[in-house]
Amino acid sequence: MEEIISRLKRLAPLIPVTAMMLLVPGRAAEPDPKAVHYTLPDKINWRKSEASDTATIQGDPSKPGIYIQLIKWHPGHMSRPHFHSTERYITVLSGTWWIGTGNKYDPASTYPVPAGTYVVDVAGGVHYDGAKDTECVLEIVGMGPMTTTQAEAK
Repeated sequence: MEEIISRLKRLAPLIPVTAMMLLVPGRAAEPDPKAVHYTLPDKINWRKSEASDTATIQGDPSKPGIYIQLIKWHPGHMSRPHFHSTERYITVLSGTWWIGTGNKYDPASTYPVPAGTYVVDVAGGVHYDGAKDTECVLEIVGMGPMTTTQAEAK
């Protein structure tokens, strides 16, 4: 019994190191591109503008088929009243998105929708939207071809 206790005492300093080696994952293998495609954030191609940045990450809104876009609204910028030819399905990923309806542009009447909110832009529904005091990022999914028509009352 003394010999077992003596061996355990000699091995005791190695137990934490052994445990760490077992608990720390090895280098993860990249997914097989035949099974999974991905784009890391620093590789997303953003088209920048004063009001918002846009990244089309799947498809093309002007062509038939599904498209997915990311929109990054800069603080203090909003669109003017407009409508889309097809429905668009939107998830607010971060920040607060402000939405208004109707052809009279009135940012003070917009309604705040926080991150996590799901919104449907109904085809032909006149609306305007954007960011007020903080940046807001949206994911928009739709079927092309999609057109946007300005609809502000003059």
